[in-house]
Amino acid sequence: MKLTVLLDNNTYIDQYFFGEPGLSYLLETDTEKILFDTGYSGIYLKNAKLMHVDLSNITHLIISHGHSDHTGGITHLLNYGLKNVQFIAHPNCFDKKRKNGKDIGSSVKPEDLESYFSLNLTKKPYWINENLVFLGEIPTIFDFERVPVGERWIDDKWVPDVNIDDSALAYKTDNGIFIITACSHSGICNIVEYAKKICNDEQILGIIGGFHLLKNDAKLQKTIEYLAKQNIPTLYPAHCVCLEAKIEMSKRLNIKEVATNFKLTI
Repeated sequence: MKLTVLLDNNTYIDQYFFGEPGLSYLLETDTEKILFDTGYSGIYLKNAKLMHVDLSNITHLIISHGHSDHTGGITHLLNYGLKNVQFIAHPNCFDKKRKNGKDIGSSVKPEDLESYFSLNLTKKPYWINENLVFLGEIPTIFDFERVPVGERWIDDKWVPDVNIDDSALAYKTDNGIFIITACSHSGICNIVEYAKKICNDEQILGIIGGFHLLKNDAKLQKTIEYLAKQNIPTLYPAHCVCLEAKIEMSKRLNIKEVATNFKLTI
């Protein structure tokens, strides 16, 4: 499988692509062309054009969770004449969300998408092909990772949002599992443990995406401790991992820089 970063917070020096506080990846297998998240705006489409990447023939659009920095670009994709595209996400990704009084939820609803996509909103793991699985709702094993981010509207009131809609992808190979995540609000350690269970494999080959580690605190140290025990060859922290966290991670883990136009063959 080939992975191309269409959008990240970071950009490389002397590569003239756009960045914004969002994430969008393109995953290409022998039979599928999968767009994973759409960033905050339509900038990922500008990057794709600069990269000579055609997104009009994608087979799947997968949304990791319902925050605007991952769903904001959906509407910009609707003019691409998409056909027979499957939309995969957790059913709660369309919940109303806010943080500090600001709307941070999806700007689209399921009914807005029904004429463009075949909707598959699932809490259960869903196998896209024999190797790639959307993990669905991630169970909590490590409580220290389930930190509320903003609020969501449910039962006619605002409640702390633990982001039950946050999910990830796992790619199963003969040598182990590669995990593709976005923000890991459900917890990167929780995601890893669930991926192991669903794929029936204990070996993690690598992880790319946001780990939602925003400062050097107890959560970061516990996460590093856990990941160090997994003997993962390479980690690719991106999007919502701050510099201080990356520096701490690099003391015990092998990490690589990720930016717009980063490419990886898994």
